[in-house]
Amino acid sequence: MKLLQRWLVALGMAVPLCGVQAADYPLATSEQQLVGEVRVLKARYEDTLADLADAHGFGFNEIVAANPGVDPWLPGDGTAITLPGMHILPDAPREGIVINLPEYRMYFYPRDEQRVSTWPVGIGREGWSSPIGQTRVARKEANPSWYPPKSIREEHAAQGEILPAVVPPGPDNPMGPYKMNLALSGYVIHGTNKSFGIGMRVSHGCFRMNNQDVTELFPQVPVGTPVTIVNQPYKLGVMDGKLYLEVHTPLDEHGFPSVLDKQAAIQQLLQERNELVSGFRLDWQKIRDLVFAEEGVPEVIGEPYGQF
Repeated sequence: MKLLQRWLVALGMAVPLCGVQAADYPLATSEQQLVGEVRVLKARYEDTLADLADAHGFGFNEIVAANPGVDPWLPGDGTAITLPGMHILPDAPREGIVINLPEYRMYFYPRDEQRVSTWPVGIGREGWSSPIGQTRVARKEANPSWYPPKSIREEHAAQGEILPAVVPPGPDNPMGPYKMNLALSGYVIHGTNKSFGIGMRVSHGCFRMNNQDVTELFPQVPVGTPVTIVNQPYKLGVMDGKLYLEVHTPLDEHGFPSVLDKQAAIQQLLQERNELVSGFRLDWQKIRDLVFAEEGVPEVIGEPYGQF
């Protein structure tokens, strides 16, 4: 399947909308900070960005951010579409599962293996924010039933929809085929019966994955696996002797209301990561452009002194 997908991408064609396997990247060293690559394909007349995101392993928000000015519902035949497949790894322990909320993306570091896998995820919407911090996988279940908590049942009832006390396993189950309960009461990593919400703020705080993605992840994650949830709209990394910055739109409740606030946040990050950025001459105009654009694609912001 992966060889077919690469062949279709090389021809500028969309792959079938059955989903793709995780983006798996070997880590040459424990210090490697960037993985993947940015690709470009030509949209067909019937493509939407949602279709292309699902077909190529991206979330909706990240593919929209990477393609400013493109109509997400009618890109147009022949329109160049950026696939934002390069990622700076989050500044977090490289063990188990790491979720970066503003990125709408999960990273998984298998134990005793020098690689990382990554998938898009849906996160909690405003008023039902996903948590931040460290926890672990407390319980796993295949073909789960869903027991809507009282708060969710009341919310749906207020909208005229009466939820049953239990939804059995099957295609109508919001949990999908697998779920992994975290040691944070009420929070779960699970599949879905509504794939459109992947890479968006749609859940009641849980982490929603495409069914094929959670099916791939589930057997790799033993109970007790550490889970780190971070809020890093700005990420720094070094590759081939150059300093990169990756900028995502901050979440509203954890974000910065103005461009000046965002610039201040970047300056604070650069100060906090001084051990990483020292020795690089920074391109402040490029930094300002990236902070303003919030496209989620890593770009060079610094080269060793004497290179600019």
